[in-house]
Amino acid sequence: MQVTDIAYEADGAHLVGRLFLDEGRDGRRPGVLVAPEGLGLSDHTFDIARRLAEAGYAAFAMDYYGDGAALSMEEVMPRLGVFMADPLKIRARAAKALSVLASQPQTDPDRLAAIGFCFGGTTALELARSGADIKAAVGFHSGLGTARPDDAKDIKAKVLVCIGADDPLVPPDQRLAFEKEMNAGGVDWRFNLYGGAGHSFSNPMVDQLGRPGFAYHEPTWRRAWRAMIDLFDEAFA
Repeated sequence: MQVTDIAYEADGAHLVGRLFLDEGRDGRRPGVLVAPEGLGLSDHTFDIARRLAEAGYAAFAMDYYGDGAALSMEEVMPRLGVFMADPLKIRARAAKALSVLASQPQTDPDRLAAIGFCFGGTTALELARSGADIKAAVGFHSGLGTARPDDAKDIKAKVLVCIGADDPLVPPDQRLAFEKEMNAGGVDWRFNLYGGAGHSFSNPMVDQLGRPGFAYHEPTWRRAWRAMIDLFDEAFA
């Protein structure tokens, strides 16, 4: 496995993402931008990117806050508030990370996708709403709301969101608003709702938080991953 830290500038910030490539594969391959949970880059993010590389993709884990840092919850919440109030800011950081991924000699720039977890899923969706030239956008236990819902008309990607039915951060009214937004924008979208699953179902470390409604759920994570691969197979064909 080839793992490379790559520095880049976006939205006035010095950012450092991490590229994962399977050295045993020749030629260009589809590229997947991986947006982390709200705290920033973590072992969870890197495990996902590594797994994608092993599956035959070029995977780039993007940075939110600068120098590849992860932050505490107290530090993160004000910054996430800024991103949510003005999605153009997180779109700018995601767009630059996507351009870094697309520029790699091992990446096929005509076959790109963005995925994310929690706030990272929101980031992948905001990148899609920006009109980015991606084939697929996938959100896992992601926030679905946006301050700019009319931008859904600019989405070029096929969209998949995978949400736990018991997720306290994504209640039914938010799910319904997302459905209406996608339909109004004419988006090719799909929504997988998983019974028995809550927030952060993909992250084995979340159980340490002891927060109600937050739990790793292996069956849901396995099914959601398969749904993503199925979408990639369709979108990259």
